[in-house]
Amino acid sequence: MSNNQDLILLNQRISPGECKTINFSFAKLYTSTNVEIPIIVERAKAPGPTVLLTAGIHGDEINGVEIVRQVIANKINKPKRGTVICIPILNIFGFLNASRVFPDGRDLNRVFPGTKTGSLASRVAYHFTKEILPFADYCLDFHTGGAQRFNASQIRIAPEQEELKTLANVFNAPFTVYSSNISKTYRHTCDKMGIPTLLFEGGKSLDSNKYIVKDGVDGVKRVLSHLGMLSDDIVVPVVKTAPVLISKSRWVRAQKSGLLHVKIDCNKHVQKGEFLATITDPYGKMRIKVTAPNEGYIINVNHAPIVNQGDAIFHLSTESSTETRNEDDN
Repeated sequence: MSNNQDLILLNQRISPGECKTINFSFAKLYTSTNVEIPIIVERAKAPGPTVLLTAGIHGDEINGVEIVRQVIANKINKPKRGTVICIPILNIFGFLNASRVFPDGRDLNRVFPGTKTGSLASRVAYHFTKEILPFADYCLDFHTGGAQRFNASQIRIAPEQEELKTLANVFNAPFTVYSSNISKTYRHTCDKMGIPTLLFEGGKSLDSNKYIVKDGVDGVKRVLSHLGMLSDDIVVPVVKTAPVLISKSRWVRAQKSGLLHVKIDCNKHVQKGEFLATITDPYGKMRIKVTAPNEGYIINVNHAPIVNQGDAIFHLSTESSTETRNEDDN
């Protein structure tokens, strides 16, 4: 939507130059209290594209929520042209319960585009896809690593999509990771609808990290500036280096169960054979070293103090390739 006509969103009319908060109401609690998702819409008088910012698809991913909150609080979402739609928390149920999933146990990011009469998560995905997503010209979706896995700030895009690669370079997270679209994810649905989408990953669940949040907020500023939407009052962060492009990666897994002692930070470039961690038993009998199987960048570190054999403990880039070997997509 790139004209200067009134926007009709969830039966609410928003005129050019107007700001409005709309409640996306889709369910009730056991107490019959409505569950409402606030949607903050800011429109400029000048026509331009519509950018949709979403976070909290997983209710325990706090960094994304804080990124979108700061965008709103600092008025970055007030465009000089076009429209910015912000949804800080899409999975309100999960946020209230500090849980990744919906009360029905479903992962919202595995049920898109949803069904009208399906599970609770599927119904939310359906109404979001039908009633909100079609207005977007661009989407920025914010996530963190699952459980105790800490992600370096990164943008995930599908390979061989040059427009997305250009946008990822504009966003300028430290890493751009090629990651194929997984069926039934939000990103896959956007791709099917022809909406360019950047998926930001940074930090871990149930944790707030100011450096990750800054990377996300700075990226939003750069993208809005690139689209000619950023207010002249907002300073565009300086780009010092281009993102490191990771086209192929692998998980380093625990060869033994025990206590994990990580010896290296996320984001680091390591050499083959470099010391990464130790795994010990609780009784002082066992101590094994974990070393890098190849040269590359550490883009995810497991912060769990205890691991089982086979658990993913480091996500490590490998040599550049046109193929991708990422095993997860938030």
